[in-house]
Amino acid sequence: MNKSKEEVVKKMQLVVEQMKKDDIDDNPDSENEFFQCDACGEEACLAGSIQYGNYRLCNDCVLLAEVGFELGQIKDIQELIDAMEDKRLESDCNYIKREENRQNN
Repeated sequence: MNKSKEEVVKKMQLVVEQMKKDDIDDNPDSENEFFQCDACGEEACLAGSIQYGNYRLCNDCVLLAEVGFELGQIKDIQELIDAMEDKRLESDCNYIKREENRQNN
């Protein structure tokens, strides 16, 4: 029996939410440690992130990846990385603008 897209998304939301909670329980500091997500380019907390090969994804992008895998929309993490290139560029531009504003104030 195939699950509906909504069922898959709801199930995966619960899974990635629990992963983040488990990471915080195991290492409370992980909630306050940050990295730049290789998929979306946003700064995100380490809790709930996953390393896929050479890429570390934030909890939100882990959700996108796992839903994509479950629904057969992506076959490997590189497809997600490639699909999110525009989002990363936007994120980089926003970071540069924030830094310029910070330095000018």
